[in-house]
Amino acid sequence: MRRRIAALVTGTVVSVAGLALPAPASAALQSGVDFSAAGLPTWQTDGIVWAAASAGGKVFVGGDFGAIRPPGAAAGATSSRKRTNFAVLDGATGNPISCAPAITGSDNASVRALDVSPDGKTLYIGGSFTAVGSATGRKHVAALDIATCTPVSAFKPQLSAPVRAIETSASAVYVGGLMGSVGSVARGRAAAVRPVGTSSPGALLPWDPRFDKEVRALALRPGGSEVVVGGDFDVVNGRASRALAVVHPTTGDNLFTFGSLVPGISRVKDIAVDSTGFYTANEGPGSGQFDGRIAVDWSTHAQRWRDSCQGATQAVVVHEGLLYSGSHAHDCTAMKSFPDGLRYHLLAQSVTNPTLLPWFPQTNDGIGEAIGPRDIVVAKGAKDHLWVVGEFTSVNGVKQQGLTRFSEGPAQAGPSSPTPSITSVRAGEVRVAWRQSFDADDATLTYRVYRDAGTTPVHTVSGTSWFWQRQQQTFVDTGLAPGSTHSYRVSVSDGVKTVTTAARSVKVASRASAYASRVLGDGATALWRYDEPADVFFSDTSSAGLNLTLTGGTATYRVAPGAVANDTSTALQLPGTKATLHGEKRLPAPGAFSVETWFKTTTTSGGKLIGFGDKQVLPSRYFDRHVYMANDGRLVFGVDNGSPVSLLSPAAYNDGRWHHVVGTQGSAGMALYVDGRKVAGGATTTAGKVAGYWRVAGDNIGCRVTLCGGKVWRSAPTSDHFGGQLDETAVYGKALSASTVLAHYTLAKG
Repeated sequence: MRRRIAALVTGTVVSVAGLALPAPASAALQSGVDFSAAGLPTWQTDGIVWAAASAGGKVFVGGDFGAIRPPGAAAGATSSRKRTNFAVLDGATGNPISCAPAITGSDNASVRALDVSPDGKTLYIGGSFTAVGSATGRKHVAALDIATCTPVSAFKPQLSAPVRAIETSASAVYVGGLMGSVGSVARGRAAAVRPVGTSSPGALLPWDPRFDKEVRALALRPGGSEVVVGGDFDVVNGRASRALAVVHPTTGDNLFTFGSLVPGISRVKDIAVDSTGFYTANEGPGSGQFDGRIAVDWSTHAQRWRDSCQGATQAVVVHEGLLYSGSHAHDCTAMKSFPDGLRYHLLAQSVTNPTLLPWFPQTNDGIGEAIGPRDIVVAKGAKDHLWVVGEFTSVNGVKQQGLTRFSEGPAQAGPSSPTPSITSVRAGEVRVAWRQSFDADDATLTYRVYRDAGTTPVHTVSGTSWFWQRQQQTFVDTGLAPGSTHSYRVSVSDGVKTVTTAARSVKVASRASAYASRVLGDGATALWRYDEPADVFFSDTSSAGLNLTLTGGTATYRVAPGAVANDTSTALQLPGTKATLHGEKRLPAPGAFSVETWFKTTTTSGGKLIGFGDKQVLPSRYFDRHVYMANDGRLVFGVDNGSPVSLLSPAAYNDGRWHHVVGTQGSAGMALYVDGRKVAGGATTTAGKVAGYWRVAGDNIGCRVTLCGGKVWRSAPTSDHFGGQLDETAVYGKALSASTVLAHYTLAKG
């Protein structure tokens, strides 16, 4: 294991998104995170990198690969250089250093663990191999003199099985894995040998803890008084201690066992330490196991905190009071962070608090087991660099295999462009709304709105956004001449980089939209009119700012005429396959409610018009409060209060004409209205209690995902996605009355 010791920084406290963090000693980003999320040009490999270590400005990497190549070069490029399972690079530039002994010995030779001696002179290499360069007889562990780049001839312990972890002190080299012996002496999956620079280097030491299953991680308490061990084991020295234990550095006797601190069948893949505690990277094989990180205090060996993100953690490292981790986290809902969906591979947290910080550089899953990052190390220098190695083949959407690095601030990733919607729904007013930008290393951004060719903003506001919650911000420009035309630009800045949208023009309304005014006046908590000319952002005309985002497909914009007579508002055409509009904000399950929309279709495969589901992008596991169309064109309105309860329209409405549908639930029960008339009703007054998102034009209906309990909804259609036109979609926190529903229909028909 490479050096992982870092001091907890104390001093001035800064506030980041409501979280108190220790002020870093080096220059930090605006977010308080030390490293930019922008990947730097770095040489790359043609295979998997399992381990990394750093000393003296060099970064040592090992794994399963045969060559390295420059950034941007394709695998096999003539600029490639042969490197067999091991390479050395400059920590500050990312360029290779000539030191390149091949790690060999069999067809599946690989390097799985690296660690530098405390004096920085020796690199210890562990894995599955028998030779380092021309030096043979190395059985799964070797020592490399860093200055000369030559194997240390006297260091030749003979281990019976591959090494998965290494940690060194001035007096011992600790190794872990599956070894049952060193030479002819029995050991229980961990052992210690004498380090280079002492008498009889490589000779077996008395340290003899016994583990019943594989050891995967080792770390020393600063000062060397304790060895923390992690892995798959359940028992250490005859005592139960699930996947984690603390043992004596000389004897291996138990100093502290943890019972079930690491729950279920989860295992510890990595351990980082600082002066106050240690931090575990946990992997839970299979669904629902513990995958997050745990912080433990040295003073009491008690848990300081744990997080509950799903998606196995492979690596952790501490730098300037922050914990950086490599994982494939895909669901941090329980942490009040991103919902189940895409994998996010790099995260940052304070060592004192598990709340995720605004730092989200991204790799892909890559090759092998397709997990992404496998190890993280900090290369110290005039400016520190965070190196990430693993299975990935891209970084921040750019091809880059096996290796990447990130520099300390102030360079930043920069914000994405805001997505604006410029409309005029009231006389003399223009409404400028935009979807917040995403910045991979800053959450709080500043937005400015410019009118026409002006260089002084007419509106300035700051907003906090995360990639899973890019909510709408709105500015209403008043006092404009009815019938005049104006253009607007929106800029966003993280304090270093600024991005400005192209100008968009709008004609100022001479009179208010009667339909929109009535819907808003009747208490709509969201109204989506679909008047955007392009992009994935659909603004909410209400004051709640509950915008929708299009994912999974394309749509046709500004289809005219829309559903409302004598109104300039246009409609949206959906393809009926994959495309979904999802809410950006996770909401508590509504109580009394109404859903309302206009639609026009000739589909014979049905699809969801609107509903509420627990997933933002993925098909929902829990879903209800929805209106969908059956294959035969009839409409279904349903809720789930433990089992599906639904109302079915007697008639079909896939006749290619505009229709108005409203579903309501309140103290009087449920009602389904079509074209201003109640067509079905029921007595059910309760619905599901799971928080979630409003979703339009697509979500699970027929339980096509295995997690939704096998529930069957009435007349479930062939398609979960609606194909046709939608207009004037609204939701309410109450049950609309029959007279209000009729008034909306009558007003729209003109």
